[in-house]
Amino acid sequence: MALFLRDRLLFIIVALLIIALSISMLLLERERYSGFIELGTIYYFVVLALFFLGIWLAVDYLRQRTYFKQLLDAIKRSEELQATTIVQATVTMEQKLVAKMLEEQNRAYLNELGKYRRQQELHNHFVLQWVHHMKTPVSVIDLLAQEALQQSEALQPEHKQLALSVQEETDRMTRGLEMMLYTARLDKFEIDLHVKQIALQELVRSVINAHKKLCIRHSIFPRIDGEAFVETDEKWMTFVLNQFVSNAIKYSKGKPGAKKLMFQLESHRNGGGKLTVTDEGIGIAPHDLPRVFEPFFTGENGRATGESTGMGLYLAKQVCNRLGHVMAISSVLGESTTITITFEPRGIHILAGESDRRES
Repeated sequence: MALFLRDRLLFIIVALLIIALSISMLLLERERYSGFIELGTIYYFVVLALFFLGIWLAVDYLRQRTYFKQLLDAIKRSEELQATTIVQATVTMEQKLVAKMLEEQNRAYLNELGKYRRQQELHNHFVLQWVHHMKTPVSVIDLLAQEALQQSEALQPEHKQLALSVQEETDRMTRGLEMMLYTARLDKFEIDLHVKQIALQELVRSVINAHKKLCIRHSIFPRIDGEAFVETDEKWMTFVLNQFVSNAIKYSKGKPGAKKLMFQLESHRNGGGKLTVTDEGIGIAPHDLPRVFEPFFTGENGRATGESTGMGLYLAKQVCNRLGHVMAISSVLGESTTITITFEPRGIHILAGESDRRES
């Protein structure tokens, strides 16, 4: 009602001015011809004019009330792609033209969005194909390095060190390819998902075994305390733990002496659990800590080591969010970094609810 009256304020003012002008002319005629126009007639004219003005405004409002309601509803739901299709109860020609323009704009937008999605699908398909093609030569190089190390007795020390360096670089290439693969799959997260209850300590142990060569080489000693059975996706959680261990090795290997990598597992009574990963690396600067989950942010450590992509913790955070897990990080510069993942007791139902909200 307020929008309707505000839109017709100028019309109402003009109508009242015309009524006032008519009353003035009638009063002048009454003064000119005394008794020709009675005062009651003027009152009757004013009441009748205001009555018809009110009737017209009421009819016009009832005619356009549905249009205004639909328009306000479309504004509230403006984040939806089909919000413009809500406005259908057009009355005036101007409203019909505006609605047609919005419909054409929406159609053009959806066409551009479709083109972008097709390009994105082609790009993701190319990335996946490229990663799979690159895995074969990397695996071959790794096998050749392993064969060279098995013949270490016949190798000179410098050749043995070269084989170890090649093997370390192939491990880094493998981790990088896996990161690209999981980045491409993140958009199709719900398709590649299987949530079940797993033994978290066994999953942590398998991830440590995958990195044991690098841990031994850089004097990093992992330790697992406690056990927990939680609901999560084994493959995606393996990817998250790989990021944690890779970062721990990357930012701990430069420190002299033996370093610890602690995995603390807690099981909650309500069915949830908590995983705390603590390394003894170089830590994170306090001013960098709030931004470590941003994509492509490397901070001081990344610029110092030159090995950081700024995507590992970002992807880990995204995966945890979509699985319904809570991820947090704390650090002491020069001493350690601690990452905590809290597993909700009904994570699979939380995930289903978030998926339904995104679809709606």
